[in-house]
Amino acid sequence: MSTAANVSATTSASGAQASSGRPVRFRRDHAINWWLTAAVAVLSLTVLVPLYFTIVTALKTPAEAGTFSLPTAWQWHNFADASAKVNYPLAALNSALITVAAVVLTLLTNTFVAYAVARNMDKRFFRFLYYFFIAAMFVPFPVIMLPIAKQMGSWHLDNQIGLIVLYMILGLGTNLFIATGFIRSIPVALEEAARIDGAGTWRIFWQIIFPLMSPINATIAILTALWAWNDFLLPLIVLTDQTNQTIPLAQYVFSSQFAANYPMAFSSYLMAMAPILVVYVFAQKWVIGGVMRGAVK
Repeated sequence: MSTAANVSATTSASGAQASSGRPVRFRRDHAINWWLTAAVAVLSLTVLVPLYFTIVTALKTPAEAGTFSLPTAWQWHNFADASAKVNYPLAALNSALITVAAVVLTLLTNTFVAYAVARNMDKRFFRFLYYFFIAAMFVPFPVIMLPIAKQMGSWHLDNQIGLIVLYMILGLGTNLFIATGFIRSIPVALEEAARIDGAGTWRIFWQIIFPLMSPINATIAILTALWAWNDFLLPLIVLTDQTNQTIPLAQYVFSSQFAANYPMAFSSYLMAMAPILVVYVFAQKWVIGGVMRGAVK
């Protein structure tokens, strides 16, 4: 009886601790897989070594570039010179506007399409739409690159608005594939209860389904932001006005000026990477939380 009481007390204490929001600690020792740890450490060098080389090169003189040694004198002016060459403030503003707009519109439209398809997979038309958009994922972009450029030019959408629309549409296949499975895991009983209370489809989606999709929304937002910020091909074929250039495109236009000045080039690369890295550092709590909630569900 005393053993059962101790187990019950321990269980209730653990339950109370979990319900209070505090992390539950387990005293069980976990064995470390040293082979896997070593493999991860070696693979991480494929990122850390180039990153180190980029940082130290960005702070050297052109004569010192090309080695892994630390610079003899820190050339911080390389960042200012690179910013002036590519007009970094304007390019960063263009990239930020396009990225934010693409993320917002993608979340507002792609998730609603996924909801319509997920709840009507028993109908032939919606099954056709699902497989049609999924098939678009396997079409190589160079095959449709020139037709897209011609089409956007004829519609006078060879500007930032047209680029945002393309990010919203071309990402539909991947986002539909990610979101449909998650939506189908949400019980239909929630929607039926809402309909009994008089809620329509629009209200059910935005007040019930969309909040429950927060882990998937976080995933879609991250993928879209990385794509829109780092993309080079779409801005190259769509944007015709140089004042609308994004950071990757601005670096390409001025690449000839970096031919004999690798430190300036590497400085521009670091400045292009910095904003999206800062966003991740400040948003990682929500990113990891969204992934964990998705794993639990």
